[in-house]
Amino acid sequence: MADRYTKWMKEEFKTYAYILVYIALSSGQIFFNKWVLSSKEMNFPYPLGLTLLHMVFSSVLCFLVTKVVKIMKVEEGMTLDIYIWSVVPIGAMFAMTLWLGNTAYLYISVAFAQMLKAIMPVAVFILGVLAGLEVMNTRMLLIMSVISFGVLVASYGEISISWIGVVYQMGGVVGEALRLIFMEIFVKRKGLKLNPISMMYYVSPCSAVCLLIPWIFLEMPKMDARGTWSFKQPLILTLNSLCTFALNISVFLVISHTSALTIRVAGVVKDWVVVLLSALIFADTTLTPINLFGYAVAIAGVVAYNNHKLKKEATRVSPAEPAESVPLVSTPNSNR
Repeated sequence: MADRYTKWMKEEFKTYAYILVYIALSSGQIFFNKWVLSSKEMNFPYPLGLTLLHMVFSSVLCFLVTKVVKIMKVEEGMTLDIYIWSVVPIGAMFAMTLWLGNTAYLYISVAFAQMLKAIMPVAVFILGVLAGLEVMNTRMLLIMSVISFGVLVASYGEISISWIGVVYQMGGVVGEALRLIFMEIFVKRKGLKLNPISMMYYVSPCSAVCLLIPWIFLEMPKMDARGTWSFKQPLILTLNSLCTFALNISVFLVISHTSALTIRVAGVVKDWVVVLLSALIFADTTLTPINLFGYAVAIAGVVAYNNHKLKKEATRVSPAEPAESVPLVSTPNSNR
């Protein structure tokens, strides 16, 4: 009995450790990206270049850990047809999401960007209805109304609002919503399910190519004109990219040892951590009672939406399905 209790305690400790690491890495990565891009901090105002660097690093490191060191396994079943018609659109939308989301940090605060992200379920649901994946009903209409009202109130309470930043952030939200819709179609039509590491292995190179083309025309000339770089900057950018990869590993560990519900709850906790801590870390962040009230209302709607989605997914998942094979829709990269 004592051995069983000790084993249970070790497993519980390990699970909570993974969750805390995920929250710390996810929050820290957002702050790190803001710090790198900010003109008042590191002053690397190239969100496209930064996102491209993340994808290249992820591609290389995924290859190393799965094909060279072989400490993680890529799930089989990928074909050229699936890659072209399913992975490429997902990779393109993922690239768009990260690019526009990082660009928004040049214009708006981290806290306000996080508040705007709360509108994500509304965008996903509307696109899902249009694609025939969701059905409009009274309950969902109420949940969407609560989220929209909360985000509206939070935006009304923002002291210094930049509409350019809002447009970039909303563009990122639309890109993420499209990515999630494509992933839903990917699962339904192809029947292929991949864990987060496998997903990153296949998607990262595609996203890198999608980012490379606009980077050549939009940011490379500016970076060339800037001239020489200090030794410190490449070092910091490398560390930033490694943190991004570590975050994806933490997502894999949390999902492998817990459930989709746990990762979503952890995501909500992380969102509040980011909003509150950003007010202490960055000078451009000022939270008002209206901000916080609106965000609280929006998060309540998000929690209700997550609960609805989890119940819906539970009816589709077979009990015999392996625990590490997670439907693509449950990967929480949208919170990054």
